[in-house]
Amino acid sequence: MTVRLYLASTSPARLSLLRAAGIEPVLLAPGVDEDEAVAVEEGRLGRRLDAVETVALLARAKAEAVLGATVDGRPLDGFVLGGDSAFEIEGDVLGKPHEPATAFERWQQMIRVGSGVLHSGHHLIDHRGGRPGQGVTATASADLTFAPDITDAEIEAYVATGEPLKVAGAFTIDGLAAAFITEIVGTPSAVVGLSIPLLRRLLREHFDVEWHELWTTGHGLT
Repeated sequence: MTVRLYLASTSPARLSLLRAAGIEPVLLAPGVDEDEAVAVEEGRLGRRLDAVETVALLARAKAEAVLGATVDGRPLDGFVLGGDSAFEIEGDVLGKPHEPATAFERWQQMIRVGSGVLHSGHHLIDHRGGRPGQGVTATASADLTFAPDITDAEIEAYVATGEPLKVAGAFTIDGLAAAFITEIVGTPSAVVGLSIPLLRRLLREHFDVEWHELWTTGHGLT
């Protein structure tokens, strides 16, 4: 019997990753105000969160935000996964730029510095049987190197597509920015927003669930 995965995210990239890995998740929009969640936690701690802390916090907030949801009138029965990503460069933690001018400035910084680290947070909650149980948080990071000869014209053209405005760091390796990234050290899927190998490890080590138990039909699987 297939174990169901509920994805507390509206990210097309995370959905695409899971589908390519043989899993058709149930999508749930978490509706978390990310800036507010970070501000509240920083106020509680009395300091700024680093990149790893930020993505871990938001991944957990998103997973926990959907625990009261129902699907077709029934409570969730499976695993709930929340995810978040941020790009770190020169000590700055960069989320979604939202505005074209911000995206352009970030790309200029990335080209000048030449590299950065993409962090992806994961929070997995056991919700089998219709009730929330144990939750576990983990992060994955990957180092990226950018082509040194990217021109302002290329940046302007890329920003004009709108693709970088709603993604961490203002780039996607599975989209139009793929030509601008020359090297990745780490798990490639973590750069897209979800480490597939890490998710497999969390399921096995913490919940005794094998990866193939989440595979669904419709992907050449039986």
